[in-house]
Amino acid sequence: MVTPPPLKGRGAADNAASARFDALATQVDGDWLDTRESLDDVAPLRTTVSIEAPRTIITRNTSPDIPFDRSVNAYRGCEHGCIYCFARPTHAYLGLSPGLDFETKLTAKPSAATLLRAELSKRGYTPKPLAMGTNTDPYQPIEAAFRITRALLGVLLEFGHPVTITTKSDRVTADLDLLTQLASQNLVAVAISVTSLDRTIARSIEPRAPTPARRIEAIRQLAAAGVPVFVSVSPVIPAITDHEIEAILEAAAGAGAYAAFTRPVRLPHEVAPLFRAWLDAHYPDRAARVLHLIHSMRDGRDNDPEFGTRMAGKGPYAEMLRRRFAIGCARFGLDKPRLELATDRFRVPSAQLRMW
Repeated sequence: MVTPPPLKGRGAADNAASARFDALATQVDGDWLDTRESLDDVAPLRTTVSIEAPRTIITRNTSPDIPFDRSVNAYRGCEHGCIYCFARPTHAYLGLSPGLDFETKLTAKPSAATLLRAELSKRGYTPKPLAMGTNTDPYQPIEAAFRITRALLGVLLEFGHPVTITTKSDRVTADLDLLTQLASQNLVAVAISVTSLDRTIARSIEPRAPTPARRIEAIRQLAAAGVPVFVSVSPVIPAITDHEIEAILEAAAGAGAYAAFTRPVRLPHEVAPLFRAWLDAHYPDRAARVLHLIHSMRDGRDNDPEFGTRMAGKGPYAEMLRRRFAIGCARFGLDKPRLELATDRFRVPSAQLRMW
């Protein structure tokens, strides 16, 4: 099989990983960021956004190795195009490919805030931290136009509901007005993902995400505003980004990060062939070594789906990463205990109060 050449500004090289489910009818209503760069006379691969009208917005999970039991995703797909993204296979549920479709055929949920308000208002609802950014980035480029994440934060502030946010975009600072109000009530924690400080490497693995410098600056702005902010050194890619663990921790600590966490790269389902094609295109000199080290953490496989080990990996290499990370966190003061967000501020506002 001939590996297709990489597409400028995209993570996946093609749609080789075929969709597994029936197609979802879509309504194209916009193009985004496609004139930002010259594509050397190649027709631009346009990004389209479909409107989804779900019946509910809170997703529940009972996974024992995930630190939250509920989440909200404002969008499906993600234009950041991170080649390693474990959420890529979810696009197959729409009848679309986890490859280029995941990056270019996005879905937005404009009714998300209305649905969230209704679900939080239900009799017997018990508040626990709601996670945002667990599947696709809540601050990917289309948030600037749709502002669904901002609307969701407004509802959470109205209800006094705790929320955690994971993103690799400095666009999160556009919502500092809401985040600072949530933080003043111990209702929010933000994690900024930094995989590399090298702009060339970052652009290769996360082609449309903000630069590392902008992410570190976002940490600085959040911390200065009193918003608890973590750095997520995730995922660590063997022989490509693993040498940067300590440097990322130092930069984040210097910017005011509260603490840090990390995960080694995972390659579930269709992510594995996409990642292999990316390796062949961008790092052919070390592709075999990268895969060997990944397999050493996953019992010889591309992915270990078992609870308890899938997030951390196994074996000597995984243990070495854990030790380096722990030593680095201690050195730079990022080994603080987990934050416990408040749940006792939750209240269902009356219709009269909402009018005001």
